[in-house]
Amino acid sequence: MPISAAQTSALTYVDTIRADLSDWTARIFSFGETAWREYESAAWYVDLLCKQGFSVEEGSAGMPTAFCAEWSNGPGPVIGMYAEYDAVPGNCQAATTKRQPRDGLSYEAGGHTDPHSALGIGSLGGLLATKAAMQRHDIKGTLRFTGEPAEKVRGSKPIHAAKGYYDGLDGMFSFHPFYMLPMCNTVRWNTHCGAAYSMIYRFICDQPEAWGRSDDAPIPQSHSAVRAPGANDALMTMYMASKALRDSMLTHQGGWSISEAILTAGQATADNLPAGLAEIQYMIRVPTIAMGEQVASVLDRNAAAAAAMTGCRYERHWVSKSRPGLANHAMANLVWDALQTVGPPRWDEAAKTAARDIQANLGVEAMEHPFIDEMEKLIAPQDAEAILRRDLAPSQLNSTSDDYTDMSWHAPTARFYIARPALKAPAGYTYPVWVSNALGGIPATIDPTVLCAAKTLAVSAIRLLEDETARTTAKTEFIDRTGGGIGGSKWIPPLCDYAPPIDFRWPEYVTTARGRDWWIPKPSTPEA
Repeated sequence: MPISAAQTSALTYVDTIRADLSDWTARIFSFGETAWREYESAAWYVDLLCKQGFSVEEGSAGMPTAFCAEWSNGPGPVIGMYAEYDAVPGNCQAATTKRQPRDGLSYEAGGHTDPHSALGIGSLGGLLATKAAMQRHDIKGTLRFTGEPAEKVRGSKPIHAAKGYYDGLDGMFSFHPFYMLPMCNTVRWNTHCGAAYSMIYRFICDQPEAWGRSDDAPIPQSHSAVRAPGANDALMTMYMASKALRDSMLTHQGGWSISEAILTAGQATADNLPAGLAEIQYMIRVPTIAMGEQVASVLDRNAAAAAAMTGCRYERHWVSKSRPGLANHAMANLVWDALQTVGPPRWDEAAKTAARDIQANLGVEAMEHPFIDEMEKLIAPQDAEAILRRDLAPSQLNSTSDDYTDMSWHAPTARFYIARPALKAPAGYTYPVWVSNALGGIPATIDPTVLCAAKTLAVSAIRLLEDETARTTAKTEFIDRTGGGIGGSKWIPPLCDYAPPIDFRWPEYVTTARGRDWWIPKPSTPEA
């Protein structure tokens, strides 16, 4: 499809700010803040967007590290984009070619794995390029850019959706870095991500003297003898029972999983007293809402049984209820055309040198072409769909998990992937996890992903703004798939019926007399 003058301007603009995009990506990578605690990252975005002329609502939908920014060039279509910026605990890695935590931190601190640092800045670059082209060519319309914390626990988007932040959009663009086939330099077609449920079970032992009273045989409590088991035992009972019953929660279908994390356990000293509080978080990734409800009901029963056995009561607190995704072929085709115009990302000799340094540091023979071939190839959405469907039952409509899916029920949405750097491996060899994390932070290796994403977003957004037929086609398909649009007969309403779960003991950075540190103290002896 011919490229318009405004689209050309947008592409040129991305090239003019490429040094800024590189610096900004490195900055967000360096913060490495984790779910619900992305204070510096969110503040950085808000400050930059304000300087760029956007009006910004901070703390949107009651989430301190979320925001919603808007800029308008007059009445017209409304286009949505977003940034994610949360990292993952236990993945602290410096932007270097050897295993090394960021300065002053331990490996237990947060670090970008996907990396959301590139996701957010790639999207920001596309946003700013779209704005510049709209100004230069007097294109009317509004840009809405949301800051989405806690994606790793599927946190903000179900909440933003329930509060109406995606309503009124003519189109939403969702970008994610990825490298494995088939989701590499392509656009999702039919099979979008599935539902996700996440909850925290809190066990509280605040009446240990009541343990055993339910059967009229109370057990004497003594500091030096028998006592109620308490919250730690409740948590461990819940953990093991849920592991044992995992195969009974769901039939064996592709792309579902259950994982857990212990947030809080017991007290800080070991004394012969029942632990008063323990918390465990579960994440359920499933194709359908019905499967999510099924697993949640089993976990509820497990929690009740664990509490009864150990002299505790329990509470369930929702972290996420995220809907499965809704396809829109018109939007997918629009982004696919843009991606073909832009072309795949390209990695130069500086990137290859960094990759070879990593290989040499690991004792792997440095390769002339160290990156996997798929990184510099495009794959058509229908071809990617065919590969994705090979391992799925015909009846399974959704697979894997990401909460962009909540956006797709409020506006025509395209989900696309740009390759992130990944290394070829010798036969039988698997690279350690830190390699992927480092490649996501080294400017020479991650910048091509960011540039390609920004250009693809900008071309897509300008085309949707300029082309009324494209907007109408996408909107018509959205109305058809939802049975009438928002509130239609086939529309799934927001599942969020809970407050933002911001007050739990989520992992975070702390300030001490020793300076900035992670909540798990550094070991007294250096790690290898």
